Amino acid sequence: MTAWTIIVEFETNEGKEEEFLTRIREHARKTLEEEPGCLRFEVIKPVQRDGTPIPNKVMVNELYANEAAVTAHESNPRMPKVREANKPLLKSSRLIYAQAVDGKVAAEGLRPQELNASNDD
Repeated sequence: MTAWTIIVEFETNEGKEEEFLTRIREHARKTLEEEPGCLRFEVIKPVQRDGTPIPNKVMVNELYANEAAVTAHESNPRMPKVREANKPLLKSSRLIYAQAVDGKVAAEGLRPQELNASNDD
């Protein structure tokens, strides 16, 4: 089975970026806890080449084990509430579904909550 990536580019309304970041980080944390098919959920702050943050821009990069895991994420009972809460904070969003072109299956490895000093190499 091929892993699926979801990338979302968000543009926040003026003065709402920090509130949105708080909400999206919490959503990422809960998704990783609740959904075993979610292998990664990163919140990313776009920057200029010199490292200067781009105002009102936020991205997420999510990796799911397979299409069924994406469907489970989209069907999570929290999603309507998350979308509704984010609506007044956002000017726009752009959703991208993607798959690796090399056809490799993502290695499951350890989930973030399983990481600790005892499994450091």
